[in-house]
Amino acid sequence: MPPAPVRSRARRGRPRPRRPRGSGMEISVYKQFRNVMTSLWLVPVLCVLLGIGISFTTIAIDRATGFRALPEDLVGGPEAALEILTTVAASMVNLTVLVLTIVLVVVQLAMGQFSPRIVQRLLRDRPSQLAIGLFVATFVHTLLTIREVDVGDADDPGHVPGVAIATTFVLSLASIAVLVVYIHHIGQALRVSALVEIAGDNTRKLVNEVYPNEAPMPADADPGFVLAEESGAVTLIRYDKLVEAAQRADCTLELIPALGEFIPAGGRLFQVRGNPERLDRSAVHRSVVIRFERTLEQDVSYGVRLLVDMAIRALADAPWQDPTTAVQAIDRIHDCLRELAQREFPDGHHVDASGELRLVEKVMSWDDYVTLAFTEVRLAGAGSPQVARRLNSAIDDLLAFAPEDRRPVLEEQRDLLRAAIERSYGDERDAALAAGSDRSGIGASRQ
Repeated sequence: MPPAPVRSRARRGRPRPRRPRGSGMEISVYKQFRNVMTSLWLVPVLCVLLGIGISFTTIAIDRATGFRALPEDLVGGPEAALEILTTVAASMVNLTVLVLTIVLVVVQLAMGQFSPRIVQRLLRDRPSQLAIGLFVATFVHTLLTIREVDVGDADDPGHVPGVAIATTFVLSLASIAVLVVYIHHIGQALRVSALVEIAGDNTRKLVNEVYPNEAPMPADADPGFVLAEESGAVTLIRYDKLVEAAQRADCTLELIPALGEFIPAGGRLFQVRGNPERLDRSAVHRSVVIRFERTLEQDVSYGVRLLVDMAIRALADAPWQDPTTAVQAIDRIHDCLRELAQREFPDGHHVDASGELRLVEKVMSWDDYVTLAFTEVRLAGAGSPQVARRLNSAIDDLLAFAPEDRRPVLEEQRDLLRAAIERSYGDERDAALAAGSDRSGIGASRQ
């Protein structure tokens, strides 16, 4: 008898692949549906069909009225109408090419600077699709209108489709408005925060779809805290409104995140000291503006942060380091710190008219500003003689200008800079050059 076949042990423990739910046809239809709904061309194609429909409708009205629906003084004669329609048609083609070019540039920038995985979301951008759709719809409508213009001859004065031409005027004005709005939109969309928000917002929506059950309230949630209704950075605080709300409730509010800090949705925004039941929480929420990006409306530290980012980006490890740009950023950092050096800083306590404490917040101190301004630039730029010398010059000037009680943090930064310079240069002569003080980096006053 032939031996019994031996079964593979590996096969016995291997799980069988699960077949996807639904038939192969259903899955294929779903894939095609998703590809169409998320494509760049769907909205423009629908707009083309809409433009054809508008053109046929307006031309039908003109024919039904014997091309006398609108007076010739309003839409012009046949020659003028042809000139206008030809110009509009050519302009719409140029605008369409412009928007497509901008979309491609945005995609390339996003792929190179942020992540290639963000491209899918950018191609689904509805404002871009609507702008392209309006331009191509206007183009199609204009082409169909041109064929209805009759120049006539010596015996026939000809006619123009007045309603169709008036519709062309309206679509042209709408296209100009949409172009301006679109340029603003694309400028906003190129910001890092906007691209991060695209990924974060869509992920949050997906979480709610995949896990529809509501999250339980935190165990420590109590009326003594005001929770944030949305996520983002605290960008604007209306202090007078918060003081009024706290005064009416006879309590004290403590703002937990500092100005510019991020807070998640449902996070603790305020702590209420006193009786929280009388507090108008809607008024409190209206008094704090939360956005997905910090702004320069009240946040001075954000301005310093931007200058520091410019400086360290110019000093990033790459063959195209630009210490001169870093020096220019340090110039403005120096100027801002000099403006702050002798000014009084608030303690974050806000009182009402009777002197009762109503609002407490975290605020930046002089030491905080100096640390923010110099630490990262020093760590990134100590190896560049230009940057090191410009930092020395800024610190020396601030030491001579700042009050006595504000000099220790500057002296600490100077000592740290000298230690970083010593570690960065193998030759004492290079270290001595970098340890000098020069407002130009390496300029006429080289020491």
